[in-house]
Amino acid sequence: MTRRNFVGAVAAGAVRREPVETTDVFRAGDNGYNNFRIPALLATRKGTLLAFAEARGARSDSGNIDLVLKRSADGGRTWSALQVVAERGADTIGNPCPVQDRKTGRIFLPLTFNPGNVTEAQMIARQVEARRAVFLTWSDDDGRTWAPLQEITASVRKPHWTWYATGPGVGIQTHRGRMVIPCDHYAEGTAGSISHVFFSDDHGATWQLGGDAPEGTNESQVVELRDGSLMLNMRSFRGKNRRGVSRSTDGGKTWGPVEWDATLMEPVCQASLIARDGLLYFSNPATLDKRERLTVRVSRDEGRTWSGGSVLHSGPAAYSCLAALKGKQLGCLYECGAAGPYERIAFARFSAASVASGVSLG
Repeated sequence: MTRRNFVGAVAAGAVRREPVETTDVFRAGDNGYNNFRIPALLATRKGTLLAFAEARGARSDSGNIDLVLKRSADGGRTWSALQVVAERGADTIGNPCPVQDRKTGRIFLPLTFNPGNVTEAQMIARQVEARRAVFLTWSDDDGRTWAPLQEITASVRKPHWTWYATGPGVGIQTHRGRMVIPCDHYAEGTAGSISHVFFSDDHGATWQLGGDAPEGTNESQVVELRDGSLMLNMRSFRGKNRRGVSRSTDGGKTWGPVEWDATLMEPVCQASLIARDGLLYFSNPATLDKRERLTVRVSRDEGRTWSGGSVLHSGPAAYSCLAALKGKQLGCLYECGAAGPYERIAFARFSAASVASGVSLG
């Protein structure tokens, strides 16, 4: 279902409203699944949109969870039938974080796996022997077909790590060709989660661990700044209700101290961050206590300051993923609903020029 609504400006005194087209991509109950969560959106070199999600058998972060995909060839106006990219029976496989190699065109999709009868809390507390494993699949035909899953755990997870999550969201490729995947993990003997990255310098043939951010950071997204340094933007469990930000000057091998962004408030939730044409775009549920009011912001100074933002969905909303589209458009794939944030995953398309100008997003 496609609808037209308006992006409302957050900034005081702003009255301009921009038209936005939205389409429901995944809806709870579709295809026999209880619900869909954890959206990831990739715009390929050919202009195809790939919308990934976890298709869940129940309202739980564990259990029977498959990784599914819908494709769009018309900028998100219409979407293909549901395609199952990865499934492991009654077990859990998810946390999509795709990236495309510029040279080869190959699309890589890192994922994480655990037995369906094991929870995150049990792994962190070491109540079970199971630890999260990391897998990889790829596509050479713009997402139509995918290679069998390949386990890369030994290359990208240390033995004492327990819980592990890729993304969710997207990875990046730097101007030098390094593909970087943002992640997080828990380690034995630590009380909090830790953001980290892994990367490939050989077009995905091999992958290796990068550095860790300080403890207390979690799900993350990464961008390359104009000077070639990297910025990691992170969900935080430190009680500040602000996004954590860390920078790397060596391509993600090490990360600096965490700074707390006073503008980027959060109710402890995943968020999206992308770079386009020298600007940074950020989306999250911009509140302190509830997952609602999904808001997009722009920064002209590489994250030092941010616009007041525009609301894409004023009601319940949670995870999101932005993408730079053709024709100076932006897209956002996001969890939302009327009574709760996990009723559907919708796609919105809007002009980057309008988002980056005026009191609303400039």
